[in-house]
Amino acid sequence: MNQSENTKEAVIVLCRPEESRNVGSVCRAMKNMDIHNLRIVGKKEDYDEEKVSVLSVHAFDLWQNAHFFSSITEACADCTWICGTTRRRGKNRKDWLLLPEEFAERYSNIPKGKVAIVFGNERTGLTDEELAECNSGIVIPANGRDGSLNLSHAVQILCYTVFRAEKTMSAGYTPVTQERLSKTITTIGDNLQKMGFFSITGRPDMELFWKSVLSRASLSESEAKYIEKTFTKAAGLFKKSQDS
Repeated sequence: MNQSENTKEAVIVLCRPEESRNVGSVCRAMKNMDIHNLRIVGKKEDYDEEKVSVLSVHAFDLWQNAHFFSSITEACADCTWICGTTRRRGKNRKDWLLLPEEFAERYSNIPKGKVAIVFGNERTGLTDEELAECNSGIVIPANGRDGSLNLSHAVQILCYTVFRAEKTMSAGYTPVTQERLSKTITTIGDNLQKMGFFSITGRPDMELFWKSVLSRASLSESEAKYIEKTFTKAAGLFKKSQDS
C-alpha cells in the first residue's frame, strides 16, 4: 500500500459488499480502466473466492492484492480525499453532491496523493454514518423510479471518469492525508476548548465542520502547520489576556 508521494492514485473502497460475484465484477471494471487499488470494509473469509474468480476474469489479482479494514476511516487513512457515492438526498446526507463530471474535474486538479471512491452495500448503499466518514458525495444521475445501479456498473462509470481525468493531471504539491488532517482538526479543537468555545457549541459538530471544509481545500503540509500555529497562537493570546 506504500506509494510514492510523487504520484496520484485512485482507490476503490467497497463498504460491506454482500455478493462475491459483484466483487469479482468490480475487479474487472477497475482493471479495464487501469485502476488496481481495491480496499474492502469487511472480512476476506466472508467471500467465496471461486465466485470472485469467475466474474473477475483477467482481474483476479486485484482480489488477491485487496486489503481489508474494519471501517471507512481506517481504509482511507492515507487518502487525501474521500468521496462517497449515494443516490439519496436528505438532511443527514451530504449538503452538496458532485456529478461524475464535476468529480473528474476536481480529481484532475489534485496533483498527488490517493483519492478514495467509496461504494456502499448493494442493497442499502452507504448509511448516514458511513457517508459522514467521507469528505464529499458523488451522485450518478439515473431514472428516478429505478435509479439504483448495479455495484460494478457504478464502479465502471466512476473508474472511467478517473481514467479520462488522468489525461489532464499535472505535477504539483501533495495534499495531506486524512490521518494527517485529523491531527490539524484535533489541534483546532484543543485550542478552541482552551478558549472556552465549546461552552457555546459542541466539539464533535465543530470538528466535523472543519473536516468537511479543510478536506475540500486539499491542504499542503505547510498550510496545515500554519493553521495549527494560528489556533495555538490565538489560544495563547487568550490565556495571556485572561491572566492580565
